[in-house]
Amino acid sequence: MATPSFEEIVEDFEFLDEWEDRYRYVIEQGKAMDPLPDALKVPATKVDGCASQVWLHPQVEDGVFRFDGDSDAMIVKGLIAVLRRLYNGLPLAEVRAVDARAEMTRLGLNDHLSAQRSNGLRAMIERIQSVAAA
Repeated sequence: MATPSFEEIVEDFEFLDEWEDRYRYVIEQGKAMDPLPDALKVPATKVDGCASQVWLHPQVEDGVFRFDGDSDAMIVKGLIAVLRRLYNGLPLAEVRAVDARAEMTRLGLNDHLSAQRSNGLRAMIERIQSVAAA
């Protein structure tokens, strides 16, 4: 189960044959995001388990989940953008039902991220799921 916005990424990836092009695409997604205000880059929003600095700021309004995020690493900021396209706008109950690892596998990311980046992605997904479960 993925949002239409995430499905657009899946479709775009189908047209990109080379992993380098996909990598650039992910980075461009991150560059297109607004930076997280420094006031939100605090210990409560910092994600542990990432090699780079990562902050996620989740919000639930009227039962709808959204989050903003930022990182000091371009590829990680791109991964945050991809996760935003996967989760943002979903009802809270649906956030818990998303199999993010399976959705990310559809993009082939698991095969091309370093172990540290994969661990960081897992930590971001776990943070999102824990917020949705609270």
